[in-house]
Amino acid sequence: MKKIDCLGDMCPIPILKARKELKSMNVGDIVKVVSDHSCVLEEMQSNFRKHKITSEEVINGVWEIFIEKRD
Repeated sequence: MKKIDCLGDMCPIPILKARKELKSMNVGDIVKVVSDHSCVLEEMQSNFRKHKITSEEVINGVWEIFIEKRD
């Protein structure tokens, strides 16, 4: 699993980082994006609809967003 640290990054930086990483991944691979901005989760869900996205707020104000690459 790849990890992208986006703590402190505002949109669209996390989206651009995730998009770049997804290009080099195979179907079924997972990337974990760590963010401290709630808007990042919403943007991930709207920008990567064709992929499977799950998330968890691991501590107050910090999210781990998992993107599983599909087609």
